Amino acid sequence: MPIYEYRCEACGFEKEHLQKMSDAHLTQCPGCGADAYKRLLSAAGFQLKGSGWYATDFKGCPAKPAESKSSEAPAATPCGGSCACH
Repeated sequence: MPIYEYRCEACGFEKEHLQKMSDAHLTQCPGCGADAYKRLLSAAGFQLKGSGWYATDFKGCPAKPAESKSSEAPAATPCGGSCACH
């Protein structure tokens, strides 16, 4: 179940509530009792970890190819060398 943040527009009271996605929005402030309790828009709090995720696969220039351990000449980059990391 997601955690939603709420703030009262009347008194400024803020609190997080654990609710089902199908639950109705809360409207009455637990602090002052006013019908001015609004759900806030906030960023999701998660991080991708492990092999194959963003943190290990895409650091640095997104156009820079993975470095090869062979003795082949480096391939041309998709950005044409216009990126500052080349």
